[in-house]
Amino acid sequence: MGDRVPKPTIKDVARAAGVSLGTASRVINSNATVNPKLRVKVLEAISILGYSPNAVAQSMRLKTTQAIAIIIRDITVPGFSHFIKSAQEILYDAGYVLMLAASEDSKDRELGILNSLARRRIDGLIMSTMSENDEDLVAAREEVGVPIVLLDREPTGTADAIILGYREGTQQAVEYLLNLGHARIALITGSLETRPGRERFLGYEDAFAAAGLAVDRRLMRARNFTPEYAFVESTAMLNGRDPPTAIIAGGVAMLPGVMRAIAASNLRIPADISVIGSINSELSELATPPITVVNVDYRAIGIEAARLLLDRLDNALEDPPRRLKFGTSLIIRQSCAPPTASRLR
Repeated sequence: MGDRVPKPTIKDVARAAGVSLGTASRVINSNATVNPKLRVKVLEAISILGYSPNAVAQSMRLKTTQAIAIIIRDITVPGFSHFIKSAQEILYDAGYVLMLAASEDSKDRELGILNSLARRRIDGLIMSTMSENDEDLVAAREEVGVPIVLLDREPTGTADAIILGYREGTQQAVEYLLNLGHARIALITGSLETRPGRERFLGYEDAFAAAGLAVDRRLMRARNFTPEYAFVESTAMLNGRDPPTAIIAGGVAMLPGVMRAIAASNLRIPADISVIGSINSELSELATPPITVVNVDYRAIGIEAARLLLDRLDNALEDPPRRLKFGTSLIIRQSCAPPTASRLR
């Protein structure tokens, strides 16, 4: 028995026609704004490849289910829970029910969720993806066939996006520590495949450049946003040669891992090590001492993400992708102090 020939996808159509995934999607969904010449190329590619669009995804433009899906990395993160709650209130008042899924920073799980949504009937999607540029994930998002708002990711295809000012916030945090006398400042954050990790790295470098100081890249760690990763990397740096005198936990779930590493290393905050977190959580407020944070208003972001999506749905907008930016603020508490002489040595 011969190998089964894989079914052509929208990505295959876009490649064959020499157009973007967004253009191919708009042709398949009968969007009148597509350039006629590009439309002909896409239709020819569809005919040659024998592409058959997902019937449910196509019907989204004609039928409404009053269901919106939200995909985030981890539903247990306090900031994300505030985001979901505030978005749900806006969507519920507009007559929509909410479907929630967590990708757990897994490409396979995110693909599975997106493929499942493409087979079901939803009206819109708000999501945070583990990679903005991964071709499989980009194609899967387009296959869902509904308006999308990306959370803190650069806009791709036809999706709108809400982005956060992590570059400016991280620069402000590093400058604050530099002014206290710190030079060995560690930054632990997520993968550079996503905007938050890249922006935090850039903000870190901006602060050192503005101060005329060289960056020690051994103190910059970027792989994922889990507390486990933060614990491992913090422990390694704190117990290695030339340890940092301050650590920035560059992710909303990373502060617990950093604090566990500090406790396991028998160090005290801020006498031995200064710490800055990335969300104004109960942990940061109630810890002893309270933790300085680069704060983001996730409640406000949830409201605006829902409104951005509803604007697309209610007004049938065909405008280019929109990009809404939210700033950050440094909330100074008691977790930072000038480095001690022993740590400087």
